[in-house]
Amino acid sequence: MRTAIKKVIKAIEAGDPAVAAAAFKTGAAEVASMVNKGLTHKNKAARHQSRLNKAVKAISTKKK
Repeated sequence: MRTAIKKVIKAIEAGDPAVAAAAFKTGAAEVASMVNKGLTHKNKAARHQSRLNKAVKAISTKKK
């Protein structure tokens, strides 16, 4: 889960909205998977997904 989050953050820092969106999609699925396995709390996972999604959307609007 931490690796998936780091990949999304790295893609966001690179500044490419398409790559960041793709990384977010796979990262969000990984985070949700950890909730289903009982490894993390659902609110923590939702917080991570929300913050990452906010960052991805921010770079998407900058490029337009």
